[in-house]
Amino acid sequence: MKTSRRNLLQTAGLAGLPAIAVAPAAAAAGPDVYGAIGVRPIINARGTFTIVSGSTMLPEARAAMDAAAQRYVHMDELMDAAGARLAQLTGAEWGLVSNGCSAALTHATAACVAGGNPDLHVRIPDLRGFAKDEVIIPTHSRNVYDAAIRAVGARIIEVATPEELDLAIGPRTAMIYILAGPGAERGPLAFETVVKHAAPHKVPILVDAAAEILTVPNVHLQRGATLVAYSGGKCIRGPQTAGLLLGKKSLVQAAWVHSAPHHGFARSLKIGKEETMGMLAAVEMWTKRDHKAEWQRWMGWLNTVKTRLAPLSQLQLKIEEPNELSNRTPSLQVRWDAAKYGTNGVQMGQMLMNGEPRMTVATNQNGINVVAYMMAPGDAEQVAEALHRALSKLKEQAAPVAATSKFELSGRWAVRIDFLSGSSTHHLDLLHRAAELSGTHQGDFASRPLRGNVDGAAVEFASSLNENHGDSLQFRFTGQAASADEMSGKLDMGEYRGASWTAKRVTSGRG
Repeated sequence: MKTSRRNLLQTAGLAGLPAIAVAPAAAAAGPDVYGAIGVRPIINARGTFTIVSGSTMLPEARAAMDAAAQRYVHMDELMDAAGARLAQLTGAEWGLVSNGCSAALTHATAACVAGGNPDLHVRIPDLRGFAKDEVIIPTHSRNVYDAAIRAVGARIIEVATPEELDLAIGPRTAMIYILAGPGAERGPLAFETVVKHAAPHKVPILVDAAAEILTVPNVHLQRGATLVAYSGGKCIRGPQTAGLLLGKKSLVQAAWVHSAPHHGFARSLKIGKEETMGMLAAVEMWTKRDHKAEWQRWMGWLNTVKTRLAPLSQLQLKIEEPNELSNRTPSLQVRWDAAKYGTNGVQMGQMLMNGEPRMTVATNQNGINVVAYMMAPGDAEQVAEALHRALSKLKEQAAPVAATSKFELSGRWAVRIDFLSGSSTHHLDLLHRAAELSGTHQGDFASRPLRGNVDGAAVEFASSLNENHGDSLQFRFTGQAASADEMSGKLDMGEYRGASWTAKRVTSGRG
């Protein structure tokens, strides 16, 4: 396995750059720059999540970035040349390297709204007076990343049926946005249906394929999309801060006009010469990598883990080989009876992140998944041993003792939340029955359902908000009730980290 990887990565990258001799994994890691500042590195058996720093760059991409950093170029000239080369490599009309996939979505939207016109560009995101200022998004494509489109200032028109799509398309329609994946392949607004209804009006269609493999020729452009955006730091294994925009030449070139180093709203989305050349090298390598050999290597790693865990009778083990374009990688499902053993997959994942070696896996309530494609040579053995140690400790639990409540907490509560900088007052309407809490959590702008439990004076409850625009907020309150009228504790806000809270009863719900 290691030999085939070494041979794979020694193939030449960009024309004119030398092949990269790859040392064994331990030596290739170099000095522990993270440990030097007190950060513990992670074995990635979870996937290309940005929060765990995406992927590791290919040696060819690192070499291209290093070479690019030694000389100066004019950025417009560089992007013209890179765009032409990306067109040759991918079969698209043109290409653009952006500051991540999210930036590619923003630049593409600006191109469809303003078309490279600087008079319009300098006014974004104030679109008053623009001829085109609306973006249509099918309901199935609303997601947390469409914030990149809203950042341009466009008014979002959400549609759920072909009839609604026809009514929405008009002279102010700048673009239609589709999130690639299973949701776009079925239902009343499947991809082909959107293309069919948009084509007579010549409305551009932008596809968000961030986590997908790069298909050559491009499957989305072949099916009628105008533009398609990818993350550079996921399966393509370019710079983590890079993305790709491919498609119609005039719009991709206009997208560059709406990007930094040009001034205006997108100045903060600057892309450098280093990321540009690193991304180009990664795409070059994508066309040369032996993807079948990579898959077999990943399967070998998963079988190593599966074989080590097989003697543990409490586990159910299954290797899955998906064929979707997004996050295309085999994975090992590890399942057990969480109720029987008193530990669920999320808790197991937390233990692995706190262990040694430290590692991250995909988790759910029923177990964990070991995801192969961001692992490195030598990781499989370490993952196998760490999982074996942790999962061997699963023991059948005695029936839990029924929880009791020290205080009756029903009623309306004012909750002061102290964030990292600033505070806000939210409100809780709680219904307390036995050891269970239910009700609503009213935040700064929206209300969301709440559920939780009480054990003595200890309280724990959580709320979840999923806005129409796709953004998701998860609040988990833990703490203590000091009396029937006062509570306090810590607030876990998921990706938005933590805060503290204090609550005082406003009205009683007793009786």
